[in-house]
Amino acid sequence: MSAFKGILTGYGMAAIKNKEAKDNAKMEVVKAAGLDYHTNQLPAHKKAETNRAQAYNQLIKILGSEEAADYFDANGFITGDGKDVERIQAMLEDKQIKLGAFKDYVPTSNYSDRYNQRQTDFESRFDVVKKTFDMQGSGIGPSTINGLLTKPEGDITTTEQVTTPAVEGQQIEGTPIMTSGTPEKTEEVTTTVDRSTSSLPISAFYGAKPDTVGVESKYNSISKAVNEQMQYGSPIYNAADGTTTFNIADELRTTSNAHIRIASVLTANDKSISQIDAVPLAKQQLDNQTVTPFNIIASSLGGFNYTQGNGKQTAFISGSKSGKIDITTQIKTKNFEGTIRQFLENVYANVLLDDGKGSTDAAVFAKFLENIPDNLVANAGTTEEQKYKEIIASSHSLRNYYNKY
Repeated sequence: MSAFKGILTGYGMAAIKNKEAKDNAKMEVVKAAGLDYHTNQLPAHKKAETNRAQAYNQLIKILGSEEAADYFDANGFITGDGKDVERIQAMLEDKQIKLGAFKDYVPTSNYSDRYNQRQTDFESRFDVVKKTFDMQGSGIGPSTINGLLTKPEGDITTTEQVTTPAVEGQQIEGTPIMTSGTPEKTEEVTTTVDRSTSSLPISAFYGAKPDTVGVESKYNSISKAVNEQMQYGSPIYNAADGTTTFNIADELRTTSNAHIRIASVLTANDKSISQIDAVPLAKQQLDNQTVTPFNIIASSLGGFNYTQGNGKQTAFISGSKSGKIDITTQIKTKNFEGTIRQFLENVYANVLLDDGKGSTDAAVFAKFLENIPDNLVANAGTTEEQKYKEIIASSHSLRNYYNKY
């Protein structure tokens, strides 16, 4: 690794190991609560609600009055224990209450509102458990929880449909050159997990990483982990067959592709890194390669601010009186002195992920290109003015062309 790359990344394996140990300890503490929620509390709650609804409907038929059924539900006589109707009928007989006694009763709430309130109260009780297992906390998403914690013990086989989003080629303005792209690909990934909850640590719930021979399966597993944890798109869960697909937001598609690529390389180079842990590590590497360089430029210019780009808005550095920043502008940092162009060419050559074949990785370069400020130009204020992102995109395409041919 070059010294220049070390300036931007500076990532130690000690930090990785420390984080992994903390995450495992955290997950062991909440495992019991999570299992109890999914195997006991949630099923019991659903059963009670089913019993409650059945009792409510039966009382309407028996008493010939929805107002009567509403009275008993609103006042806590219907509990969902499966004995509601029997108990209420016995009370009516004991108190000698006639069937028409409730005809003038005016409900202050309806069954639907009370049901929704019960759902809210139940979810609030277990909110801490759900948050512990959520995408932002532990990195285990709903599909993983539902696939592992709500099924009986023993080996389980899950099949998930994972969609790898397309990377669109880009036309370089004023030239016939197109940057490289890849089509969208949807595949089914089948995994088998040995799940003996009485003896396995929580790390076993992550699922084993495939060997290098299962490259496609491994890639799709990482793709799912990245998109689920980072919420780059909307997950679509199919409870019937256990499949999960992601509808990636257009503005986040480039970020998602680059993030997946770096995470894949991290796990391939170090098998001690789980697919779950690879997500935040890859995100930091992605930011180091495609965001940090432009923050350094903005900071070096003094009083300038950088806004990164996405699929719907262009990147921009604000603070220039003319609105344009020429790439020949000199900048100086603790470890670099030279022009903006020289600085970014160093990033391109020494920092961006290599594809293993001597070229810059296509997915990471696409994100780097998306993050180049739109107002960073060559020959500012002249008839030869040109956006720098167009210049580097053209150079990248030509470099790949000569490397290939």
